[in-house]
Amino acid sequence: GNTFEDYLRILQSVPAKTAAAYMRVASAVNSSKLSLVEKGTCEAMQCKSQELVIREQGLYLIFCHLNFHFPNCSKSPIDLKIELLVNDTVDRQTLSTLCASETCQDKTFKTLLQLHLTHLKVQDRISVTLNHPEFLNEVSLPNENVLGVLRYSDGM
Repeated sequence: GNTFEDYLRILQSVPAKTAAAYMRVASAVNSSKLSLVEKGTCEAMQCKSQELVIREQGLYLIFCHLNFHFPNCSKSPIDLKIELLVNDTVDRQTLSTLCASETCQDKTFKTLLQLHLTHLKVQDRISVTLNHPEFLNEVSLPNENVLGVLRYSDGM
């Protein structure tokens, strides 16, 4: 349970009047901004290559779930930063430090989840950036890196 496909089925059953997007994300070449992969759902909003464009004003829940893989044990701490951008301006950010230790494994995995509830207007653009996109785990968990947006109401 709780896989990309499970959540996709749930969102596809949401009434058509609700704006919703649930897209897999991947690292973009030469960019800290993540790319949206076509597999997913995109209802009542525009899903471009690196951003979601709002078509209906309202209160939205934005969530981003990312998995990271560090193939080699680092001797120094690594700071991972996820930024949720609205119109290319940071609206919410998460910073997590992966600390090196004496008992460090050869392979290290980390999952980060970011949630943001905000009012959005028509034509607002949502995107995600990473300071270390090279650590995004696109090999063993590619479908579990997702950006989701769900509209709750019309009012502002």
